[in-house]
Amino acid sequence: MSQLILPKDYKSVLNPLETQRAIKKVKDYFQDELAYGLHLRRVSAPLFVRPETGLNDNLNGVERRVSFTLKDMDEAQVEVVQSLAKWKRNALGKYGIKPGNGIYTDMNAIRRDEELDNLHSIYVDQWDWEKVMNKEDRTTEYLHETVETIYNAVKNLGDYVNRLYHDVQTELPNEIYFITSQELEDLYPDKTPKEREDLICRDHGAVFIEKIGGPLKSGEKHDGRSPDYDDWELNGDIILWNDVLDRAFEISSMGIRVDAEAMDRQLKIADAEDRRSKPFHQAVLNNELPYSIGGGIGQSRLCMFFLRKAHIGEVQASVWPDDMIVECRKHGIFLL
Repeated sequence: MSQLILPKDYKSVLNPLETQRAIKKVKDYFQDELAYGLHLRRVSAPLFVRPETGLNDNLNGVERRVSFTLKDMDEAQVEVVQSLAKWKRNALGKYGIKPGNGIYTDMNAIRRDEELDNLHSIYVDQWDWEKVMNKEDRTTEYLHETVETIYNAVKNLGDYVNRLYHDVQTELPNEIYFITSQELEDLYPDKTPKEREDLICRDHGAVFIEKIGGPLKSGEKHDGRSPDYDDWELNGDIILWNDVLDRAFEISSMGIRVDAEAMDRQLKIADAEDRRSKPFHQAVLNNELPYSIGGGIGQSRLCMFFLRKAHIGEVQASVWPDDMIVECRKHGIFLL
């Protein structure tokens, strides 16, 4: 069992049945706010893809994907998606979406190698979104504007939950704080990346850490990123301070997507040039796909944060180690 945080004297304000009703309210409200703010339209998305397309997310490149074969397709192999980062950009071109507009979908994934704790489950549920942009908008300024739009939707959700449940109150700062991963390392050179996130987030409440994926001056990465969807110079994570768990709490990973130049550069850095021949990568390298910005926003993460839960298993049904279930129950944490 991974490290488990057991808050002292924890007691959920909402019982399991009330929590189920609240989860639906949170999800319905936020997706409408997100769609309105970013001009998105909901679309259907796959649960699995063919591996040879290159559409599955490689995450950090070490996670094993769940796969199986299909009887009626001559035992062709398919993989359960790990995210829809690349599939969405392909879909923008298929649907003919114009700049300034985009799509979002409910993404469900299985990540079999996840280390299970308060925040991590093998079942992942998030809103995956993607928006078409003009080439000249591939700038830090445009990235920041998009982050602020998402953060406003998060703030509006917090106000909504606070009105619904007077005993469940969460306060967020009016503005989100921006800092690059290198600036963060310079600020706390003797700390690990996760310790840096805790320190900066405790101070500011809501932070966007930029430029994630490439090596820092120390030679280490702040965090891993697949080289073929985000431009490492134009991406980042939205992180909130979670006072229930007393730690930084990531709710979104997002960024402006690679163009041909960024794809070429990052595949070399990541020693992943074998991917160049896959259809998705060829489409990017040949400038056949729209320029876009996109990301994922954790559904259970948002529910957990605003309903003030101590464990993600309180807001999603998954599987957990027996010893974790026992420990959680001893400390008032009811896993669904």
